[in-house]
Amino acid sequence: MAQADADAVDLILEQWGRERPDLDCSPMGVIARVTQAQREVYLAQRETFARHGLDAAAFDVLAALRRAGRPYQLTPTALMRTALVTSGAITQRLDRLEEKGLISREPSEDDGRAVLVTLTELGGQALDAALPDHLETERRLLSGLSTDDQQLLAGLLRRLLITLGRTPAAP
Repeated sequence: MAQADADAVDLILEQWGRERPDLDCSPMGVIARVTQAQREVYLAQRETFARHGLDAAAFDVLAALRRAGRPYQLTPTALMRTALVTSGAITQRLDRLEEKGLISREPSEDDGRAVLVTLTELGGQALDAALPDHLETERRLLSGLSTDDQQLLAGLLRRLLITLGRTPAAP
């Protein structure tokens, strides 16, 4: 590999290759880079969402409600599945969003035991203001990859997540 194309992980792999030639350390090349990329994405998204008075958890809930279509309602259970978090975590997120007036929670008219979470007008405005900025952040993060490379990477990561059982395959 050309030195200009090398990164810190290459150095780590080279060092392990020298110190433990009996081990195949190649998985570190993938996992370390995924971990580093995740950190860069997290930091960039945190900065973007903060400009809009949100965090990633709030954005996820607001976006899920908006994607649901009119009347922009979901049950807490549906939100929990979408966000891949526990019921306690979704409750905390909903409490914070309700305090800010970004969502409302009301009993379902169809089932009095069920609760419906609804995106408020203020919540919709907050999401609609943050979404273009969020997409621009993602474009900037991926700008070093061609469109073909981005599609290839997305496919590989999808396959990895499905094999790990963390992301269900689409029906």
